Amino acid sequence: MNLLLVVEDGRGRHWMRRLAERLSGLGAEVRLETAAPSEAPVRGIDLLLRLERMVMRRNRAIGAEPIEVGAIAPRADAGFSADFVVDLTARPRSRPGARVFAAAWDGVHGEDAAIARLVSGATPLAEVIDLDTGEVLERGLASLENAAGLGGAIETVAARLITLLVARVGAILTGRARPEPPHIPGVPLKHRSDVARLAAASLAGSLARAIYRLTCYAPHWRIGWRYVDGPGVAETGDLSGPLFQVVPDPGHRFFADPFPVIRDGRTYVFVEDLDHRVGKGLISAVPFDERGPAGEAVVALEEPWHLSYPFLLEHAGELWMIPESTNAGDVALYRCTRFPDRWERVATLLDGISLSDATVFEHAGRWWMLGTMHDGCGGWSDVLVIHSAPSLFGPWTAHPTNPVLVDRTSARPAGAVFRHDGRLFRPVQDCSDGYGAAIAIAEITRLDEEGFAQVVRHRLAPGPRWPGRKFHTLNRAGRLEVIDGSVVRPKWSWLAAFVDRATTPGGAA
Repeated sequence: MNLLLVVEDGRGRHWMRRLAERLSGLGAEVRLETAAPSEAPVRGIDLLLRLERMVMRRNRAIGAEPIEVGAIAPRADAGFSADFVVDLTARPRSRPGARVFAAAWDGVHGEDAAIARLVSGATPLAEVIDLDTGEVLERGLASLENAAGLGGAIETVAARLITLLVARVGAILTGRARPEPPHIPGVPLKHRSDVARLAAASLAGSLARAIYRLTCYAPHWRIGWRYVDGPGVAETGDLSGPLFQVVPDPGHRFFADPFPVIRDGRTYVFVEDLDHRVGKGLISAVPFDERGPAGEAVVALEEPWHLSYPFLLEHAGELWMIPESTNAGDVALYRCTRFPDRWERVATLLDGISLSDATVFEHAGRWWMLGTMHDGCGGWSDVLVIHSAPSLFGPWTAHPTNPVLVDRTSARPAGAVFRHDGRLFRPVQDCSDGYGAAIAIAEITRLDEEGFAQVVRHRLAPGPRWPGRKFHTLNRAGRLEVIDGSVVRPKWSWLAAFVDRATTPGGAA
């Protein structure tokens, strides 16, 4: 297949070259055409990007930085006949004999539309549009959780446009179907577009974050627990009922990603256990009795790489764990050989993939794994992919419509899938205000080997009954319900004690 990539002359960026490389990797013959710029670029952008690179000490060329357009891809000659066109300009045009995919940001074509939205404090909604029909083929909302400054934000939203375009072109080349683009509400502007204001805010934010890291452990997560009879958060969609209590932690360590389990008459909550002084997570288990936490956390699993999200499931009389191990580049299965503190690795379910928060369950006679994939660069919480298998042990195969969703508000798992009134639900992270900022409860309305769909039914954010800065995980075993979130954790014990008192759960539902 011959594919023509159209960019504005003098407006090349590194992310455009990455797009050309990804499309070529699919087997397309990619050539470049330039068009006259539609208007002058947003003033001050390249100067701000240079300033950010100097202040933030970036040691790599990020996607936002300019390059010569000739470095993006080989130029098309007179004999090149395009089957498809990807038009990144502000004024895309139809082509006789070729299907044209145009990029749009909140319905406006051209990269400047994305930059203007970012400068105004909003994340633009990326769309791939069939120019001849006006149909929106793909739609996605990027997560800016790892974006540093304007340059990081441009790179991140561009990375998700690449995800969408590669998915669409790849589906055409292989004859696969793509899911209907989801409805994603637009993000309102926070302030008037002003590069100078953004530059000042970006530099001030960098200074504030540096001071914060000097004076506080960051981030510092904590776990909430309660015993509840009857419906809990998952069923009611709110935090009504008994107040959550906080699992004590040592201060220089945090507990996160709680997964409770009751086995052999004993209850433990498995957690990510991270020592701020080391910066690497391991999996620990906190014992519980009828009154709550009943002793010190015991180390359950440690590897040379970071571990988190200790997903648990019971199957065939055994207890299994699938911890997140993105740094290892695989998804591994562990079997418990002595509860709760001895585990052996028994299988690699997926290899060569950075998959966050793998969540596994049985449905309709098949095993399913949901998780978010780090696609190239950008955030870790916006690209949902699905794998399935005839058994827990595999073989696991990618869903034909992957990625099934690109949406920071409801892609990343936040706990085990559960059933209620015969319907299938999954807790998801809403990263609209940053990683792990809130939780949503999504109903899975379709899941089979041809398609996936979900509808968000409830959203929950921190508040008086769960104070702090984040609301990140939801799980339950029997009467024990657990959640987590983050709080400010000063390095001085007297100040930390004050913060603990100020963030004790309470207040109205």
